[in-house]
Amino acid sequence: MTILQESASSQTINFIPREFTSGNSYNVKIVNETTGAEVYNEDTTGITENLYYCQHSDTFDLKQDVTYILTITGSDVVFKDKIFCTNQTVTSYSVNNNVYTTHSSDNEFITF
Repeated sequence: MTILQESASSQTINFIPREFTSGNSYNVKIVNETTGAEVYNEDTTGITENLYYCQHSDTFDLKQDVTYILTITGSDVVFKDKIFCTNQTVTSYSVNNNVYTTHSSDNEFITF
């Protein structure tokens, strides 16, 4: 799973493709998993190759706490993954961030 942020800045997607030829045109598509709405679709030759993985950088119109499907295709599907958009840091991510509150209890039960 790829983690991106809701940002107006350029972000980078790192991926290991099934096959890759430098200079070829590839289609990068991002679709909202829940609604099926396409939020990003671009044909590009700007995918760079670094040793064993590739990178694609651009500005993506993503919303926080939404899951997306990423598909990169050439003549066939080269890479497919999920993207989760969050503004929390990945190391301290919590589903219940600022939502869940604990309740203290003395655990006293009355038995008859």
